[in-house]
Amino acid sequence: MTHGHELLAGAHVAEDVFALCPDYRALLVVVDGITPAPSDAASEELLLAAEAHANELLAAQPVDQLPHVEAWRTAYRAFGAKPQRTRNSLEALTRRAPGGLPRVNRLTDVYNAVSVLHQLPLGGEDLSRYAGPPHLVRATGEEPFDTVAEGVDVVERPEPGEVIWRDEQGVTCRRWNWRQARRTQLHEGTTTALFIMDALGPMSDDALQAAAEDLVSHLSVGMPVRTWQRWLRPGD
Repeated sequence: MTHGHELLAGAHVAEDVFALCPDYRALLVVVDGITPAPSDAASEELLLAAEAHANELLAAQPVDQLPHVEAWRTAYRAFGAKPQRTRNSLEALTRRAPGGLPRVNRLTDVYNAVSVLHQLPLGGEDLSRYAGPPHLVRATGEEPFDTVAEGVDVVERPEPGEVIWRDEQGVTCRRWNWRQARRTQLHEGTTTALFIMDALGPMSDDALQAAAEDLVSHLSVGMPVRTWQRWLRPGD
């Protein structure tokens, strides 16, 4: 398995992605030493807080007019995606929250709740299943993406020019923060996770850092975890 600091040192955002959205920033967080656990009272409390927060936001304005959701819809259009058909992960979770967020396990519950509470796309990946560091690039259209279609395991290809996260084996997340590959997704036995936190103009660096600290604080309860972080910004 790639060590956390080694993986972060090799992470990269292609210049043509920054050219597409010059206000884009990513904060990568590796958390090691996670103890796999089912959903519990603490994760339930956090999910309920996230659902209540989403209800407050949506009482004031439609989901597609929330500042960060709207910015991500614009970013999707910039590389040819249709945001009304393929919703970024923040919009998908925020839409789902009033009817109840999923209860999966403690790890997944925490990062879904943090995504909604802080209003940012937040992807969770199993680091042990990575092949080299993550790269955010525009696809050639040849990269393999393992997923499920109509209950069957399939390998798809992204559209040429689509923004994707990838490693040495293929796509780990399509359309920036839309759908994760099965190969690297979190699972019941995950002990080392990579979290990718995506921000555009409406979210400040301070707010992004606060979201990362909130995530780590919840995952640290009762667990002697180790963490590493790295910013990916234009000019860094």
